[in-house]
Amino acid sequence: MKKLLMVAVFLTNLAVFSQTDKDEATPKKLVQDFFEAFHDQDTVKLKSFAVDSMQLQSISKDAEGNTQVSTTEYSKFLKNIASIPAETNFEEKLHEFRIEENGLLATVTTPYSFYFNGNFSHCGVNSFQLVNFSGEWKIVYLVDTRTKEDCY
Repeated sequence: MKKLLMVAVFLTNLAVFSQTDKDEATPKKLVQDFFEAFHDQDTVKLKSFAVDSMQLQSISKDAEGNTQVSTTEYSKFLKNIASIPAETNFEEKLHEFRIEENGLLATVTTPYSFYFNGNFSHCGVNSFQLVNFSGEWKIVYLVDTRTKEDCY
């Protein structure tokens, strides 16, 4: 009876550990980890979260109110993050996560407010497109909006 009880306890623990690993490999967790690395200026981790061909775009309005789309290579984004002086303080506060997952594809949308050296800079929405490669989510596309109006 003791052996049977020990086997049951072992199998229960094994099931709990396997669920923990699966729970961590979610689109939401990837985006949370992305922003943690972003705030830490950890470009090695940031690079690991995306495919090499990742596209990064921002949508904003110019002084005349015309919609502008700017595109940045992910490698340039990483260089920009690495070049931020250590004494500079920046924070992107995420207000919520909207997640739609469908097999190999997921979309994570995160409204945000951005602060630079403690001062409000802008707000908007991030939209991450993720693809699941053999159980590992990777960012393939990131587009965000930037405005100073209608913020949270």
